[in-house]
Amino acid sequence: MTSNLKANLLETMAKFSHGRALVVGDAAIDEMIYGATARLSREAPVVILRHERTDIVLGAASNAAHNIAALGAGHTALVGVCGDDYHGQRLRDALARDGVDPQALIIDPDRPTTTKTRLSGIANHSVTQQIVRIDRESDAPITGAVENAVLDAISRLAPDMDALLISDYGLGMATDAVIAHCKAMATRHGLVWAADSQRELALFSGADVISPNQPEAERNAGFAFETEADLLRGGRELLQSTGVRRLLITLGAQGMMLFDEDGSHTTIPAFNRSEVFDVTGAGDTVIGAMTLALGVGSDILSACLLGNLAASLTVRRFGAAVASVAEMRAALDSLLDERGEALIAQITRQDAAAKAS
Repeated sequence: MTSNLKANLLETMAKFSHGRALVVGDAAIDEMIYGATARLSREAPVVILRHERTDIVLGAASNAAHNIAALGAGHTALVGVCGDDYHGQRLRDALARDGVDPQALIIDPDRPTTTKTRLSGIANHSVTQQIVRIDRESDAPITGAVENAVLDAISRLAPDMDALLISDYGLGMATDAVIAHCKAMATRHGLVWAADSQRELALFSGADVISPNQPEAERNAGFAFETEADLLRGGRELLQSTGVRRLLITLGAQGMMLFDEDGSHTTIPAFNRSEVFDVTGAGDTVIGAMTLALGVGSDILSACLLGNLAASLTVRRFGAAVASVAEMRAALDSLLDERGEALIAQITRQDAAAKAS
């Protein structure tokens, strides 16, 4: 099993460079400001930071696009909205820096560029600690000319893509019209259509795959998954009520559970439990890798495994991180050694005939 599995995964990763993906969603950046604590201010009892550096990191849908680009996709584009402000230019620059086509970033002068600014300081004999976070954002739905510009951008880019991902953080980009247009464009041009959303999952009826985490799935199901039976019930009910083809519920240290339209479900263990430092952006990594894999012709199980593999690397780093194909190949070699074979053996598929058990 492992030799065939490894061959399939390596073959899919080799095709990544030919993949073309369009991400539609809530564009954002994380502005990370670092400094050393100098003294207390004479103006007020607050710490003064001596500025050392500012890092701009892609967040939200921008991070999902960055994850796809980092895997070597032939073309990754983002359709999003930003403000006519300082941070809008920083977002555009960061997208270009990280290999994501920023040309379909629509400017809305009536809203801020979604930005999370974190100020972190370090004192002598101490570690860097976050002091305060400042959020600039609007969750008002896009309307009028801005929404029309978004629809036009999707129409222009979709014909040249293999896959389309809606990355919805509930910040106003994924209106009913945008979702419907994405669905129509995916159908017309034969694109894989994936979605990752913090809102109602039924909005994405018809999608090839959606990937909620456990809290999101529980919220949509209306009950907590306290037992495996709860998880199985919830997954089956959500698959039916949302009208999607496949549902992947990510379960943190417990791995993933894939529910397929054919009635089967597959248990996938977590590939890394011992070195988890930060799960920030892990969901973007999973859905990004899956979308690219499906876009280049992967089967759904291999796509899920590649998403799992990529996330097992990014959770070892602080902040929203990305994985490369070279790192994934090395991790795959390690995973499929004598120790890893036992982990792979835990992947279990139960078909529709046994689903009532």
